[in-house]
Amino acid sequence: MLDFLLSSESIMALLTLTFLEIILGIDNIVFISIAANKLPAHQRSKATNIGLLLAMVQRIILLFFVSFLIGLSEPFYVINKDWVQMAISWQALILFTGGLFLIYKSTSEIREKVETPLHDEEGLKSKVIKSLGQAITQILIIDFIFSVDSILTAVGMTNGLHPNTNYTLLLMIIAVVISIIVMIGFANPIRKFIERHPSMQVLGLAFLILIGFMVITEAAHLSETSFFGQTVGAVPKGYLYFAIAFSLFVEFLNHKIDNRKVKRKK
Repeated sequence: MLDFLLSSESIMALLTLTFLEIILGIDNIVFISIAANKLPAHQRSKATNIGLLLAMVQRIILLFFVSFLIGLSEPFYVINKDWVQMAISWQALILFTGGLFLIYKSTSEIREKVETPLHDEEGLKSKVIKSLGQAITQILIIDFIFSVDSILTAVGMTNGLHPNTNYTLLLMIIAVVISIIVMIGFANPIRKFIERHPSMQVLGLAFLILIGFMVITEAAHLSETSFFGQTVGAVPKGYLYFAIAFSLFVEFLNHKIDNRKVKRKK
């Protein structure tokens, strides 16, 4: 197991997944802050920390559940037509549905952030929270909603890394734990950085569209799908890592250029 965790592919997957988990968690942090800020000052930090720790446990439980379903790789239905052939399994079906969901959710989120960026925050602010228990319950509900794309991203990034699904499950759990720890320790600085550079969050959502497409092709590959005699192949994860690294490099250069322009104006 240690050899797997220390392999270059696993380390790249862990770093990429942790980064995406943190980016995806920004909205979660904002909504948790809104819920916690309705409490007396001495309870706000406690509500945030307890909420995030319970959120971590909730995500790990969801990872076990989804990983179990992904392990069901035996086909339960076979399509054999003149123009299409595929052997559908629960593994392929969940990956295909998850990929479509990631593309839909990411596109919707990008549109909402451009058109109505404060819509959801205003809706949450109107809700009444009177006790610590109510705040934590609200935080858990919020996190469950935001956990779906997070879990699907984790599954898509690690699927196929190792034949033993327990190894990939451990890798996903490590990424979730690291991301939650980072959010607990640096929630406000991360939130302020994203507020100053909203393009980072949009970039993260754009990565999810790539991951969604990759997961769909992975599902088709696992189903041994072929159209008009042409077999669908899986997209190598190295292409995804390169796209993410190159995009982040370009974004870093843009920030450096913007900072120099600001300094020159001063």
